[in-house]
Amino acid sequence: MRQHLRHGTPVPVPLTPAAADPAELEREAGVARLFELHYASMLRLAVLLGADDAENVVAEAYYQIYRKWRRLRDIEAAEAYLRSTVCNLTRMRIRHLQVARKHVEAPPTEPVASAESTALLHDDQRVLVDALQHLPARQREALVLRHWLGLKEGEIASAMGISCGSVKTHTARGLAALTQAMEARR
Repeated sequence: MRQHLRHGTPVPVPLTPAAADPAELEREAGVARLFELHYASMLRLAVLLGADDAENVVAEAYYQIYRKWRRLRDIEAAEAYLRSTVCNLTRMRIRHLQVARKHVEAPPTEPVASAESTALLHDDQRVLVDALQHLPARQREALVLRHWLGLKEGEIASAMGISCGSVKTHTARGLAALTQAMEARR
């Protein structure tokens, strides 16, 4: 805040907002609307993909879409871009943690989920989520995107950055492994 002197005493003068840029207002409104509509589902997606810090992953995804808002060719594709970003950030975070754990002398402890992440999962889903966490990352991603979000193969391929054939392979293998793991727990 700028200050003016009145009889030697500083007097605060409020800053006047600059003329609002219509493109900036559109970006603010667009990202806010995207947040309202999709925050919870993006948080669930990050949790199901195995992010240990799902809230931070989703926050970073929203930050990235905020930065790139003007370059989006189709604003309607913002949800798909956000979903893809959450997948990529989760994958990068898991890889980073795997590398970091290799350099730690003590064996890693079981990851502790945040209260928000735990609240999202019902008791009857915990067994399934635990089995999902033991799948390879690509299989887990393909299953979550297909069966949790209900995406089509092309959308999954786009989100994961792989071909449709690879999506089919990861989904089939993931389902087989998940079925086997769930039957073994009965």
